[in-house]
Amino acid sequence: MLTSLSISNYILIDSLETSFPEGLIIISGETGAGKSILLGALSLALGAKADASMVGPKGDKCIVEAVFDNNGEELILRRSVASSGRSRSFVNDEPVPLDELQEMASSLVDIHSQHQSLKLQDQRFRLEALDLMAGSLPLKEECAGLWASLQQKRKEVGDLQAALASALREQDFNEIRYRRLADAALAPGELEALEAEQKQLSHAEEIKLILCEGEALLSGDDVSLTQKLREGARLLEKAGKYIPSLLELSGRLNSTRLELEDIAAEISAENSRADASPERLMEVEDRLSLLYSLMQKHGVSSVEALIQERDSLAGLVGEASSLSQSLESAQKELQSLEKRHSDICVQLHGKRIAAAGPFAAAVMSKLRGLDLENSLFQVKVGEGAPGPSGADVVDFLFSASGNTLQDVSKAASGGELSRIMLSLKAVMAQFRKMPSLVFDEIDSGVSGSTADKMGSLVCEMGKTMQVFAITHLPQVAAKGNAHFLVSKSGNVSSIRLLDTQGRILEIARMLSGAEITPAAIENAKSLLSL
Repeated sequence: MLTSLSISNYILIDSLETSFPEGLIIISGETGAGKSILLGALSLALGAKADASMVGPKGDKCIVEAVFDNNGEELILRRSVASSGRSRSFVNDEPVPLDELQEMASSLVDIHSQHQSLKLQDQRFRLEALDLMAGSLPLKEECAGLWASLQQKRKEVGDLQAALASALREQDFNEIRYRRLADAALAPGELEALEAEQKQLSHAEEIKLILCEGEALLSGDDVSLTQKLREGARLLEKAGKYIPSLLELSGRLNSTRLELEDIAAEISAENSRADASPERLMEVEDRLSLLYSLMQKHGVSSVEALIQERDSLAGLVGEASSLSQSLESAQKELQSLEKRHSDICVQLHGKRIAAAGPFAAAVMSKLRGLDLENSLFQVKVGEGAPGPSGADVVDFLFSASGNTLQDVSKAASGGELSRIMLSLKAVMAQFRKMPSLVFDEIDSGVSGSTADKMGSLVCEMGKTMQVFAITHLPQVAAKGNAHFLVSKSGNVSSIRLLDTQGRILEIARMLSGAEITPAAIENAKSLLSL
């Protein structure tokens, strides 16, 4: 239940802090005193939309804090709104997202305004009311979760179908391109090696001529350079008997000769390999031509890039098969979800059909206690499109005279709608276990004995839960366990708890208007059973 409300710089409320008891709490005040502002402040704390117009003139932000006794534990909900319009939400002084605050508040307080009769036309409200009686809210939550999963799976199936269709359209083209690259048996670095070999083969004769000349120079049939070095070394070695330093020169000539002989051997070996091969040259040039052609077709400049393209195409070629398997799996999962959702819809339908009669009877019982003795109220459950709440359409049918039943939104007057909505709320409250309920002038459009009976019904609800009734009817106000008066001084609104004398005067004002007469005071005492 709501134990206290603190408001700072909210529209016309400078500063306000008040505590609330259990039972039926009456809030009254003259028109324009600020009752709607007080309710707006509470709604803000519960997560209602915020804007800069809520910030009063006494600062650059407003703050509203609502304290609840939630099964013995204190729960504090707070909202602050800056002059920029930006709001912040807190639960027990910890910042939380607004949707989290709203979800928490939805289980604490139900605010019923005089315009909420429009909800009678709302299919979601009708389903919720019937599901409370049927005890099928957990099943409906499961249905909503399945529906969300089903919608997600349907999107997944659609995306896979589109991807598979695209893959199939391009499959033949991709397979041809992949096969051409795969058949090419590409190897990293082969382009550079082939280009070097092609250069050698195309100049084979020139290379061989040069190598022959070099080989003849170093080790030809005539006196070669190496032979001269050998003879020179021998001569220096002979002279070294007389001049020792010449022995070193002889050694150096031998070292040079050996190096030249190694070079001559390598030139000879290279010369033997350098034979011209027109067949090999043709093979190399054909291979290079293929590589150049493939690089041009695929818009790349290296064999390594061609290899990457080949591997990518290999993935695309296999993609259709993979997508087909994924699609088949997703379609099976979709069928399973559809079956489970359909089964839950059938269960919900059965529970709603079973609860429709008792629910209508309970509402009709309340209505006949509100001066609608001849009225009829019926709940009709029909088939609708599958969705998060099942596959049912719920209609509320009403007749004030007991004759032809019509949709309640067409058959009921304003005062009758108020009584129907109050009756629905009274029945729903038995199953909802909502700790606090706020009625904002639900008695609008009724008076006399009807108002007195509405007050009695609201009072009855106050025995099992905390009920706030913002009212202008003295018959309702007199039923309260506590009575708060909202008043306005200048441009500032305030609220205070009335004592017995204050309640007498306020109810007398509600009875007689601005001028409180002795008769009105006596009537007020009578209503209060004083």
